[in-house]
Amino acid sequence: MTTTEQVTTADLQAFTQEWLEWHRAQEERLAAPHGFLAITGLHWLDESPQRLPDAPGSWRTGPDGITVTLDEGEELVVDGVPVRGAHHFGVIPERGGVSAVWGDAVIEVAKRGGNDIVRPRHPSAPLRTAFAGTPVYAPHPRWAVPGRYLAFDTPRPTTVGAAVEGLEHVYEAPGRIAFELDGRALSLTAFPGHVPGTLSVLFTDATSGVTTYAANRALTVAAPAADGTVTLDFNRAVNLPCAYTDLATCPLPPAENRLPVAIEAGQKLPRERGGI
Repeated sequence: MTTTEQVTTADLQAFTQEWLEWHRAQEERLAAPHGFLAITGLHWLDESPQRLPDAPGSWRTGPDGITVTLDEGEELVVDGVPVRGAHHFGVIPERGGVSAVWGDAVIEVAKRGGNDIVRPRHPSAPLRTAFAGTPVYAPHPRWAVPGRYLAFDTPRPTTVGAAVEGLEHVYEAPGRIAFELDGRALSLTAFPGHVPGTLSVLFTDATSGVTTYAANRALTVAAPAADGTVTLDFNRAVNLPCAYTDLATCPLPPAENRLPVAIEAGQKLPRERGGI
C-alpha cells in the first residue's frame, strides 16, 4: 500500500466514523421516548369539544386558540407547572407547539398547515418499541458534493404539499443551491434550517419509491461561507417522520427539487414501509 493509498484509506475510515456517530444520534432522536415513533394519534381540533383516546380531558379550538378541559383528578404539566380544570394554550403560531406532560406521555399541542392539532406521544407506542433501525446506504465521500448558494433578492414564499392530503405548508425560500453531480448541472431550492444560518432542502430523486421513501427526503446544509460555497453531504439525507408513520404532516419538496439522478446515499426506505 502506497502512502497515498494509506492516506485515502485513513480518510475514508475517519469519514465513515464521523458519519456513524451522526447516524447513531439521528436514530436516537427518532426513537427517543417522546420522538416521532412514539406518536399514537393525530387529532384535528375544531370548535366542538372532543375527547381523545390517548390524552386526558376534552379539547377544542377557536379564534382565541386551544383549550383543554380536564376532568376531576386529571392533571397536565405545562412548562413545569401542574394545571387542572380548564387550561387555555392560546393561539399557537404555524409550525409552533407546546409539550404538555401527562404521566409518562407528552401531549404535543401544535399548529400545522393552519390547523390546530393534538399529537400524543407515548413511550409504549408499538412503532417505537419495535423499531430496529433505519436501513442506509454505505457512506462515501463521493456523495459530499460542493455547491454554491445563490441568494434570492428577497425570500420567495413557496407553497408545498404535505403528507396529509389537502394540507399545505408555506416557507420563505431564501435562495437556491447550485451543484454538479456526475457532470450534470443541478440545483435545489433551499428553506431556512432549524439552526439560524443553516439551510434545509427537501428533495426526491431517481431512487425515490424504489430504495428510498417515495415522498421526500431532507438534507441540512451548514451555513454558506462568505463566498457562498456549501457542501451537500447526501450521506446525511434523512427520512422525515412521514416515512415511518401516517401520523405526521411532513412537507413535500417543491417541484423543482425532484432530481433526475439517483442519489444512492443516506437513509433508505424504512422497514416500517417495507424497506430492507
